[in-house]
Amino acid sequence: DARSRSFCLLISAAVIMLCASNADRTGVGMKRSVRKMIEEFRLYWKHYVLQSLFATVAVFVVLYFLSLQNAVIIASLGASTFIVFAMPDSITAKPRNVVGGHLVGLFWGSVFSYAPHAAMVECLVCYALAVGLSIFTMVVTDTEHPPASGTALGVAITGMSPHVLVAVVLAIVLLSLIHRFFKPYLRDLT
Repeated sequence: DARSRSFCLLISAAVIMLCASNADRTGVGMKRSVRKMIEEFRLYWKHYVLQSLFATVAVFVVLYFLSLQNAVIIASLGASTFIVFAMPDSITAKPRNVVGGHLVGLFWGSVFSYAPHAAMVECLVCYALAVGLSIFTMVVTDTEHPPASGTALGVAITGMSPHVLVAVVLAIVLLSLIHRFFKPYLRDLT
C-alpha cells in the first residue's frame, strides 16, 4: 500500500499544481473544489485507474480495426468509451443505448452515404439529415446515445464499408460486454 499512497500523493500534487495556476482568478471556490477532487481521488483512485485502463483497451481495439480516415467514427466511439467508463450509471451508458444508438447511426449514415449528392450544398444537407434523423430515431426508439450521431455523420461522410461495419459493431459489443460484466465494479467518476 506504500506504492498506492505514493501514487495518490503524486497525482494529488499534479492536480494541485494545475489548479494553483488558476487560483488567483477563481478564489476560494477553486480551493474547495481542489480539496474535493483530491479527497475523491484518494478514496476512489483504483476506480479511476481501472476504468481508464478499460477505456484504453477499448479504444485500442477500435484504432486497431479502423484507419484514421474514419476519424469522425473513431471520435464518436471515443466519446462512447468515455460515457461507458466515466459515467457507467448514465442511461446513455446502458448496452441497449450504446448498441441501439450506434446501429441507428450506422443505418442513417449509410443511407445518406449512398444518396446522390454532387454539389456542396447537397452534401451538407445529406450529412445534416443523417445526424437529425439519427437523433429522431434514437429518441423515438428510446436508444439515446449522443455519440452515435457522430457515427451517423462519419459514415455519411466517409461511406459505409464492411470494414467500418465490423469495426463499429465490434467496438459497441466490446463496450457493452465490459459494461455488463464489470458494472458492479464501475463507479460513476463524474
